[in-house]
Amino acid sequence: MSSGPVKAAARPASQGVNRLPEEEESKDVLVNVLGPASIAGMAPQIPIRRKPRASFSGFSHAVSDFRTIPQRVASQKKSAVIANNTYQYDLGSIHQTVQTIHGKATDELSVWDEGSHPHPHPKAPGWLRRCVSTTFRHRRGTFGSPSRPATANWMQNDTCCVPISATGASPPTLPENGSSGAAARAAAAAQNEMLDYLRKYKKDRRERKVRGDTESGVGIDTRSVDMESNMARQGSLLVPYHSQDPADYWSDPACELPKELFTQVLSYLDAPSLISSELVSWRWYASASDPLVWKQIFHSDFRPQTQTIPENSPDFQIGGRGTGNTQPGQDWKRMWKVRKALHQRWTDNHAAAIYLEGHSDSVYCVQFDEDKILTGSRDRTIRIWDARTYRCTRILGVPAKSHPTPSPPLTANPGPRPFVRLSSQRLKMELSLQVKPPLHHVGSILCLQYDDDIMITGSSDCTCIVWDIKADWKPIRRVRYHKAGVLDICFDKKHVVSCSKDTSVCLWDRQTGEQIHRLSGHRGPVNAVQLRGNLAVSASGDGVAKLWNLVSGSCVKEFPSKERGMACVEFSLDSLTIFAGGNDQVIYQFDASTGELLREFRGHSDLVRSLHLDSANGRVVSGSYDTSVRAFDIRTGNSIVELTAWTTSWILSAKLDYRRIIATSQDGRVVVIDFGYQLPGIELLEQHPRLDMDSLSDGLALLKVHG
Repeated sequence: MSSGPVKAAARPASQGVNRLPEEEESKDVLVNVLGPASIAGMAPQIPIRRKPRASFSGFSHAVSDFRTIPQRVASQKKSAVIANNTYQYDLGSIHQTVQTIHGKATDELSVWDEGSHPHPHPKAPGWLRRCVSTTFRHRRGTFGSPSRPATANWMQNDTCCVPISATGASPPTLPENGSSGAAARAAAAAQNEMLDYLRKYKKDRRERKVRGDTESGVGIDTRSVDMESNMARQGSLLVPYHSQDPADYWSDPACELPKELFTQVLSYLDAPSLISSELVSWRWYASASDPLVWKQIFHSDFRPQTQTIPENSPDFQIGGRGTGNTQPGQDWKRMWKVRKALHQRWTDNHAAAIYLEGHSDSVYCVQFDEDKILTGSRDRTIRIWDARTYRCTRILGVPAKSHPTPSPPLTANPGPRPFVRLSSQRLKMELSLQVKPPLHHVGSILCLQYDDDIMITGSSDCTCIVWDIKADWKPIRRVRYHKAGVLDICFDKKHVVSCSKDTSVCLWDRQTGEQIHRLSGHRGPVNAVQLRGNLAVSASGDGVAKLWNLVSGSCVKEFPSKERGMACVEFSLDSLTIFAGGNDQVIYQFDASTGELLREFRGHSDLVRSLHLDSANGRVVSGSYDTSVRAFDIRTGNSIVELTAWTTSWILSAKLDYRRIIATSQDGRVVVIDFGYQLPGIELLEQHPRLDMDSLSDGLALLKVHG
C-alpha cells in the first residue's frame, strides 16, 4: 500500500502509454478498499448527458475567472494532444507542485500549450490549483469497465471538467464530463483519507504495544462497529471484510484483552466448557490451560464448602482432604481429572478391598488420616497401621490372655464385589512392636479419638486414658467418671465429653482432667456423643437424641426416633444438622435449630451401628449389623455406595474420606475399601508427600492376594 497521497488526472484512453508502477499500485489500493464491483461502477458510461446542476460553491464564477486569465507558453517537452479542441498536457511535469506562501505563488505550473485550456492564475483558489495539478493515469478497460473511444468529441459541450470537493460527510460533486477523471480523483481522495486513518491507527497500536499496560484496562479498544469494519484487514476481527451486517463483527477476546484479564474470565467457566475452549485456537489453549484457571475450577468443584465452625471446634481430620499439598507448581488440571475419575468409581462401586489382620477379637473403633490408621479392639490393644503400606507399626496395651481365634474365611458376597482383595500378613516380629505402658486398659477398647497432640481412649473398664502422641504415645493420665463402660468419647481444644452405659454424659477439662458437668436425662445407655463448641449431642438406647448446652449443663432440645433406640449420632461442623441411627434401621436427619425431621435414609435391614459425616464431600456413611456398608448423598438423600458382606460379621464402626471407607467388624478384621487403588495420579491429591517407592514396595510385599 502506498504511503503517500494518490493523484489523479484525465488522460485520453487512445494513447498507448506504458503503465507506471504508481498506476499498478493505485489499482491494487482501490481494489482492496472499494472492491472490484465498486471500481467497475465508477467507469463513465458513454454518452453521459446530465442536466446542468446549480452550484452553491461559487465554482462557476471561479471557472469564468479561470478562462479570462492570461496564459503562459507551455514547456517544450513531449506532450500528448487530443484533437478537436481538447486538452493538451505535459507528461514530464505531472509531479510539479505549486507552493503558496502568504497567498503568493513561489512556483509556476507550465503544463499547457498555447491556445489550449487556460492555466490557473497563481492567485486562483487553492482547491482549484490542486484539482488541476492532480494527475491520475487511467488505463484502457480499467477494472472491467468498457474501453473509451479513441476520440473524445462527446466532451466538447461539457461545462464542468473538475469535481467539487466534498464537505463533511457528503459525497463530492462529480463533473458532468465523463472523461475528466472525476471518478478516479474521488477514489484517490477516498484512498488518501483511508491511508491517513490507517497510518494514525497503526501509530496508536504501536504506542499501545510499547506501553505494554496489561495490568489495567487502559489499552482496551472500545471502537464502534463502523470503525472496526475498517480495521478488519488488521486481523483482529473474526469476520470477512466485506460483511455488511454489524452483528457479524465480534472481537476475539484472547487478542483484545490482556492475558491476565482473559484468564480470569475463563476461570468462571465450568470444566467441560473450559476443555472445549482449548480447541478454539493456540492462544485460547494457552489461557485455558493456565494452572491458575484450573486451580479455581478444582476448588469450586471439590473444595470443602465454607461453613461457620464454632470456636474451639476439634481440629482433627478423619482421612485426607483430597485437595493436594500447599506447595506451588501443582498440576491442577490433572488433579481435577483424577478427582472426576475417583468420583466415577464411587458411583460405580468400583473399589479394592484391603484387609488388615492382626487383632484377635472384635474391632470396635477406628480413626485414620493420610499417614496412619488407629484401631481399638476387644483384645485390649490399640494398633497403629501405616496408611500407605498397611503394616502394623505399633501395638499399645497388654493383650488379653486368650488364644487368638482365626477369622472366618471370606466368601463370595452378593452385589458389587471388590476388583481386588488384599490381606496384610501377620508379622513374626509382632512381639517387638508391643508397648506395655505403666497405664493401660484392662478391658475392651470401645472408643478412641486423636488429634495432632493427644489421643483419648475409653474402655469397658470404666476409665479413659489420655496419651501424648508427640512423646511417643506415652500415657499422661487416667480419669474415672463413669460407673460402667465408656462407649464413646469426643473432645475439642478445651473440653472432653464421654458417655457411658450408666446413662450419663460427663464434661471434663482437657488440660487438667477435672470434671465440669455431669449431664443426666437419658433413661438408657448413652451409645454415642458429639461435640461442637458449647453444644453437645448424645444418642441413647431410650430412643432419644438430646442436644445439650455445655455452659449451663441443661438439655435444650430432643430428637426422638419413631420406634426403638438409637445407637449412633453425628453432628455437622456448622452445628446445624444432626444425623442419628439405631434399631429401627433408619438414619434420621434433623434440623438442630428447630428439631424438625428433614429426611430419612433407608436401605439397611438391621440395626445401624455406626455413622460418620463427611461434610466436605457431602456424604454420610453407615455400618450395620446386616454386614453392609452404605454411603448416602446428604444433598439428595440418594444411596451412592452399597457394599454387602465384604466382611463375615457385623460392622461395628465405619469412617470415610474422599477416597476410601474403613470399616471394622466383629470378625476381627479391618477392611479398607479403597476407591483410589491403582488410580493413575491419585498421589497428587494427598496433602503430605508420599514415601519413596522402595518403602512403599516393601510394605505392599506384605500383602497377599485373594482370588
